[in-house]
Amino acid sequence: MVARIINSNITWSQTVGLFLLAGATLFSSPLKAAEGEPLYSQVLVDRLEYQTNEGNEVITWDAQGWYGGDAERLWVKTEGTYLLETGNTEEAELQLLYSRAIARFWDLQAGIRQDFRPRPTRTYGVFGVQGLAPQWFEVDVAAFVSDEGDVSARALAEYDLFVTQRLILQPLGELNFALQDVPELGVGSGLNSVELGLRLRYEIEREFAPYVGVSWTRLMGDTENFARAEGENVEPLSLVAGIRVWF
Repeated sequence: MVARIINSNITWSQTVGLFLLAGATLFSSPLKAAEGEPLYSQVLVDRLEYQTNEGNEVITWDAQGWYGGDAERLWVKTEGTYLLETGNTEEAELQLLYSRAIARFWDLQAGIRQDFRPRPTRTYGVFGVQGLAPQWFEVDVAAFVSDEGDVSARALAEYDLFVTQRLILQPLGELNFALQDVPELGVGSGLNSVELGLRLRYEIEREFAPYVGVSWTRLMGDTENFARAEGENVEPLSLVAGIRVWF
């Protein structure tokens, strides 16, 4: 499955270029540990899940990893959607970021984002913040400027509500914005999509938890119009099941 997702119509030159870019970012990074400060790493697959709505079945993923100390870190983030019916990758993005702590529990992040799907592909500059808001809400907000001059932004918030020590209810909300219409990508200006989700996971181990839940998305404005013109559902409500893993 993973090989099919990675190889789905993504050219060899794109793959090589991406790894060269990742290597250049790592070796040129100013990341240094303070004297005596240890360096850590973590990989979190926050969502690897199956979704179904009205007969449409997809696999989605959302993962990130970092390496560094308390003040500076290198980040890799990826998310996407794979259509089971057609065997095609509908959306796929990868971000390479450098972060610096600006306050307790808050990091300022900057770097690049490469979208492999949908086509035409885009490369973006990224600038954002990630951290814990009051009441322990996890927040990730970023602005993007593409190589075509398109400006967009994304805001994500989620919260872990402990039902028991191992049973956790996680509400999630995501907003997407764009400064201008990008018809070739089906994106309209303004607030163009809202996603709300609710997932209940059981931590068999702290590092491994299966979950079930629901996810609702609403497309808005010209994004809704573009989707309707393609015969797409503009307000899907999906049942989801997946796993959350970190190490």
